Amino acid sequence: MEHLIAEIVKGLVDDKDSIAIVKDEPDEEGVVVYHIRVAPDDMGRVIGKQGRIAKAIRTVVRSAANRTGEKAVVEID
Repeated sequence: MEHLIAEIVKGLVDDKDSIAIVKDEPDEEGVVVYHIRVAPDDMGRVIGKQGRIAKAIRTVVRSAANRTGEKAVVEID
């Protein structure tokens, strides 16, 4: 899942070296939280206008997680 998120975000940002994806341990309900961190200059590109790109990233990750029987949430820090 981290690889999928990294590939999506790499296509959006200029500073590809500043991408950091941190995976939290599953909580009581089995939900895994992925935190995306990018350079401050690229934050707007990852979030998008009115959060549309961020919402699309969350949708793709949630769909991919469902295919593997997982529960995943994406947060952009």
